[in-house]
Amino acid sequence: MFRHTRPRLQVFLGTGPQYRHPPWEPVVPSAVKPASIPKPTPFVPDVPTFLKLIGRGASQYADKFPTWESFFSFDTNHLRTLGVEPPRMRRYLLRWKEKFRNGEFGIGGDLTEVVDGVAQLKIVEVPIKEGNTPSSQLKRSATTTLLSAGKTKIVVNVRPDEPEPSVPLERIRPIGGVKIQDGHRIIGSYVQHVKGTQGTMAMMAVKEGMWEQERGRKAPGYRWGSRKEVKQRKMRAKANA
Repeated sequence: MFRHTRPRLQVFLGTGPQYRHPPWEPVVPSAVKPASIPKPTPFVPDVPTFLKLIGRGASQYADKFPTWESFFSFDTNHLRTLGVEPPRMRRYLLRWKEKFRNGEFGIGGDLTEVVDGVAQLKIVEVPIKEGNTPSSQLKRSATTTLLSAGKTKIVVNVRPDEPEPSVPLERIRPIGGVKIQDGHRIIGSYVQHVKGTQGTMAMMAVKEGMWEQERGRKAPGYRWGSRKEVKQRKMRAKANA
């Protein structure tokens, strides 16, 4: 009776021959791979500009990061040691660093021709082709407008000293975050029209809080006692009126 149950008992207890010399090797945790350091872009060439763009008063910590590499290699413990407070500011910096590392920029992040923090935009006509047709990219980007058969207008970034794009028209891509209104006028956030061009040319400069994400707010009535506080505030306002 027990002769037939012994192998099953060994398997259950883990004492059989197959368990004496385990074929696997112990898992040794590997060292944490350091986060990659992205390259600066023409629109974001240094740390002060990055902090100015993301807003929320982050520019006050610009002097705490001597180099671009140190800024993107510091973790939350380093930021706490440097005096970056409160904790939500540290989380905000870390979140934006990760977004920038993954190529997620705000408006102006795709600009390539920037001089002293200012980029020049212009409407140009380009031929419609595969990857740049209304059924694909033109529908996804609001920076384009149809002109005629086989042609379209898009907003591109040009150098101040060159009236035409330096990239061939067949490979040029529209700038995101801006639109063409009435077929000849550039519109969008932080767009400043160049005088005498009737809106066909514009400038975009680095400004405080261009990429700022608004902080969440607690709506009254969703925590204990808040409904009573709202009622009391209304009663006080009515009494003082």
